[in-house]
Amino acid sequence: MTNAVITGSGHFLPPNVIKNSHFLDHEFYDEAGKKIDKDNQEIIKKFQEITEIEERRYIDDDMTNSQMAAIAGQRALEDAGVDKETLDYVIVATNYGDITKETQQPDMVPSISARVKHHLGIENIRCKPYDMIFGCPGWNEGLILASQFIKANMAKRILVIGSETLSRAIDKFDRSAMIFADGAGAVVLEAKESDKEEGVIHHLTASHNMEEMNYLVNTPSFNPDYRPTSISIGMKGRKVYEYALKNVPASIKQLLDEAKVDIKQIDKILLHQANAKMDHAMIARLYKLFNAAQPEDVDPMTVQKFGNSSVATVPTMFDLVKKGALDDYKFKPDTYVVFASVGAGMNINAILYKFPKSE
Repeated sequence: MTNAVITGSGHFLPPNVIKNSHFLDHEFYDEAGKKIDKDNQEIIKKFQEITEIEERRYIDDDMTNSQMAAIAGQRALEDAGVDKETLDYVIVATNYGDITKETQQPDMVPSISARVKHHLGIENIRCKPYDMIFGCPGWNEGLILASQFIKANMAKRILVIGSETLSRAIDKFDRSAMIFADGAGAVVLEAKESDKEEGVIHHLTASHNMEEMNYLVNTPSFNPDYRPTSISIGMKGRKVYEYALKNVPASIKQLLDEAKVDIKQIDKILLHQANAKMDHAMIARLYKLFNAAQPEDVDPMTVQKFGNSSVATVPTMFDLVKKGALDDYKFKPDTYVVFASVGAGMNINAILYKFPKSE
């Protein structure tokens, strides 16, 4: 059978470390446009208690999202040891494209995937650039699409990248700005023939697009006197938390039930790094749904040091664990891993992946 297997991975984290102290001089407003009458030290302390975020990464002023994505993509190609000219697709998940620093204006023409292909110097005109706009679950959805192309014999080798510069989309007057960060992660997904099912085994996507559409949107600044841009990422934190806690564990359970895989067979769950409190709660609820004990090392976390880089969190974490660069976490051969994410739309997806025995 034809399997869709990850053969290489890479990531890029900007060198600029932005600690929570960066926000001490900020002015914060509430959704009603009123200045919050609290000491920033108190605001930041409460923020860190909830999210566990201590620092995040911001891109250099003279760098673009597509350039960052290309670096992660190049590292994945080198890790896989493949010729870039043999790629059938370059799929890039993003939300804002090459958003400009000065005006926070999203730039999607030409597409970010076309720009990444250009930055990588891929001359093959049969290599198709494909943008995936799907909120934070965009990289997962790109991997799902890539696996479908491969299993349908429409492609043999695909580069899947998640890259975002949310530091250029935040409202500096909104407390939630402290959550968001920049980064890029990538994998090479290839067709591999085997008598056993490996790689991407099963996947599930759920899109709630009714009232949930308004939980995470672009909004004007909370500061009514701030006019430079009308494009800022705005989040109804409580609504997102409740939605995620209700729907993400149930979706992962459905994924495993459909695949006939028991939760005890799962070695790692790579969950989108949005908010540590929310992620801990989702994992706990998932194991409760199975009436199973939660292993201590099942859920790696990066949000504390890297913040929420949207589409980049899962592939970045995957690359770090794969290369033994995230604490003591490591993937074992012939084991199952789950990728899961939630984000604007609202969209949820989950992927069941099995490492080949040779890994």
